[in-house]
Amino acid sequence: MVAEQGRAHGRNHSTGSRGRRARPRTDPPALQWLKRFAALGFWKRLRPAYPRPGKKGFRRWVPSWRQSLGLLGAFAGTAISLFGILYATTDIPEDLNAFATQQDNVYYWADGTEMARTGPVDRQDTALEKIPEKVRWAALAAENETFYSDDGVSVSGMTRAATRMLTGGDTQGGSTITQQYVKNAYLNQRQTLTRKLTEMIIAIKLDDKLSKNDILQGYLNTSWYGRGSYGIQRAAHAYYGKDVSQLNPSEGAFLASLLKGAALYDPAMGPKNHARAVERWKWILDRMVAIGRLSPAERATYTTFPEPKAPPRPEGLTGQVGYLVDTARAYVSAHSDVSDAEFDLGGYQIRTTFEKPKVEALDKAVAAVREKLDPANRETDRDVRIGAASVTTDGRIVALQGGPDYLKQGFNDANSTVVPAGTAFAPFVYASALTNGIQRERGATRTPVTPASIYDGNDKIAVRTPEGPYWDRSGKIVKARNDDGKSWGKISLKEAVAQSVNSPIMQLGMDVGLDRVSRTAVQAGLLPESLGPQVPAFSLGTTRPSAIRMASAYATFAGKGMHTEPYSVSALSRNGDPVPVEKPAAQRALPASAAGAVDDALHESVQRGSAVAAKAAGPGAAGKAGTGPDNKSAWFAGYRGTVSTAVSLSRIDPKSQELLPLDGLGGVKAAQGSPYPLQIWTACMGKP
Repeated sequence: MVAEQGRAHGRNHSTGSRGRRARPRTDPPALQWLKRFAALGFWKRLRPAYPRPGKKGFRRWVPSWRQSLGLLGAFAGTAISLFGILYATTDIPEDLNAFATQQDNVYYWADGTEMARTGPVDRQDTALEKIPEKVRWAALAAENETFYSDDGVSVSGMTRAATRMLTGGDTQGGSTITQQYVKNAYLNQRQTLTRKLTEMIIAIKLDDKLSKNDILQGYLNTSWYGRGSYGIQRAAHAYYGKDVSQLNPSEGAFLASLLKGAALYDPAMGPKNHARAVERWKWILDRMVAIGRLSPAERATYTTFPEPKAPPRPEGLTGQVGYLVDTARAYVSAHSDVSDAEFDLGGYQIRTTFEKPKVEALDKAVAAVREKLDPANRETDRDVRIGAASVTTDGRIVALQGGPDYLKQGFNDANSTVVPAGTAFAPFVYASALTNGIQRERGATRTPVTPASIYDGNDKIAVRTPEGPYWDRSGKIVKARNDDGKSWGKISLKEAVAQSVNSPIMQLGMDVGLDRVSRTAVQAGLLPESLGPQVPAFSLGTTRPSAIRMASAYATFAGKGMHTEPYSVSALSRNGDPVPVEKPAAQRALPASAAGAVDDALHESVQRGSAVAAKAAGPGAAGKAGTGPDNKSAWFAGYRGTVSTAVSLSRIDPKSQELLPLDGLGGVKAAQGSPYPLQIWTACMGKP
C-alpha cells in the first residue's frame, strides 16, 4: 500500500496536476501541439479521391466533410508550424532602438550648402511612480484598458489588423500597449504582416519576462507625442510647460489622445485638429469613468478643454528659413514613407529646391515695400500680409516669402488660401475658352474661339446664360463692371486679357461654362478646394489660391501647356543612405496652342497693356495683375524664362480673420488694388 502510494506520488510529481507526463521545456508550446497532432497520423484517412467517386454532376466537385476537415487541418497545421518556427527563432532584441544616437535633421540649399538644422529629439525618461495614477489610466483607457489582465497581445485585434493588411485596408490598430512598446523600443513603425507577427511574438515573451509596470513605464517613455517629443515627461513640457508629476487627469486625457496620432490631434495644427482633440479628450475622460478609474463627480469638474500652449519655434529658423524648412518638412511627410515619428528621431539629410540667391532677392524686394508702410501712424498700413513664391516650369519651388519673420509669424503666407486672385485668374478663363470652345444657346453646338474672337467690352453689360440674362438672388440682372467704368467697345479676347477688361472675361466664362473653367484651372495647377463658387464673378477671381499654386499654374503657360506639381525636396537620405521621396512628373495640362495663345496675351500685357510697368524686369517678362472683389486683395503673377513668380497682398483683421480694404495702403490713392505686388515682382524677377 505504501509502495502504491509512493508510485502514485511519483506519477503525480512527474505529470503535474493534469496527470500527463511533462514535455521538455525546450520546445515552445506551439511545437509541442504540432508534435502531438502529427503523432495522430489520421489526416491520411481524411484524403479520399477527388473528384469524388460515385458522385455525379456538380456533386463530384463539392468536397465532402472529410475533405473539408482535412483541408482545414492542413491549413491549421501549416499555420501552427510557421508560428512555432517564428516563436522558436524570434528573440527579444538585446538593445533598445538607438535613442542615444539621435541626430539633427539637416536641410540643404539647392546648391548643396547647408541651410538649417533642426533637433535634437526631445526625450527624457521618467519613473512610473512620478506619473500620476490617473494620468497613467488616461493612456490605458485610450489605448488598452485590459492591459493589466491581458497576455500582452490581442488576438482579435491582431486578426483584424492582419485582415486589413492583406486586403489593402487601414493598417492601424490591433495592438496592445505591450505590442506598441515593442514597436517603439525594438522594431520600427512600418506596417507589414511579418513585422506584426514579430511584434506579437516579442510581446508574448516580453509580457512573461517583465512586470506590467515595467512595460507601461517603457511605453510611456518611448511613445511619440508630437512637437518632437518622445515620452510623456517631455510631452508635459511641450504642451503644458510643466513636469509630468503636475499633470491633472484632464491634461493627461489630452496627452493620451496624441497617442492615436499627434499630427491629427495637436490643436495648434488647425481647427480640424482642435475639434478632433476635444472630441477624443471627452471620450477618454468618459471612458475612465466607465472603467472605474475616474469618479463621475471628478469627471464633472473637467468641462473645459485644457488648451495646450502654442508650440515653440526653433530659434535657428529666423527670417525666411523657418518657412522654407516647414515647407520641405511637409513635403517629406506627404511624399515619402518616413513617418513624422521617424523623422523626429533625426539623422535625415534633406536636399531642398530652394535657391538662396532667389530667396534673398525676393526677401529684399518685399522688405523694400514694407519700408514704405507706416503702420504706427497710418491705420491703412496695419495688418498687411504679403505672400510670394517662385516656381520653375519643372515644378521646383526655388523661393518663397512666408511672412516678415518665422519667429514672429509662424503662419506661412506663401501657402495661404484666403486671398482672392481677382483678375489674375482671367488667363485660366481664356485658356479654357481656347481649349473647350463656347456655347451661347442651350443645345447648340460648341464653337471654337481664337485670340481674335470679338466680345463686347463696354461697361455694365448684362451677363447672359444660354437661357437668357443671369438674375441674382435679389431679382436683379447681373452686370459686368470694368475698372474706372471704362467702356472699350468691341474688343478681341487677346486684347481683353492684355488690358484687363472685366466685361468680356465675365461673359466668356459664362459662354465656356464655369465647370469647364474650373477643370482647366485645376489642370493648370490650382487646387480644387481653393476654387470659388460658380457664379458669374467666378471668372473675375473669387478663387483663393496660394502664391505657390498660382506661380505653379502660371508656369504651365510658360511651359507650353506642360504642368509639373510644385515640390520642395529633390533628394532625401538618412546617414548618407538614400531614402525614396516622390518627385512629380510633367503632364500635359493644356494644348500647346492654347498655352501659347495665353503666353502671347501675357507678354502683350507687359509690352503695352495693363502690366506695362513690369517691363522694368527685363526682356521676356509676361504677367498679369489682379484685384480682388471690393478691393480687398492685390496680385501680380507672371514669368521670365522658366521661372514663374506670384505675389499676393492683403490686409487681414487679426481678430476676425476677415479681409480688409486696401484703400489708401501706403498713402497711395489707387482706385483699384495696389502697385506693390507688381513692384515686388519686378524687383525680384529683374535679378539674373
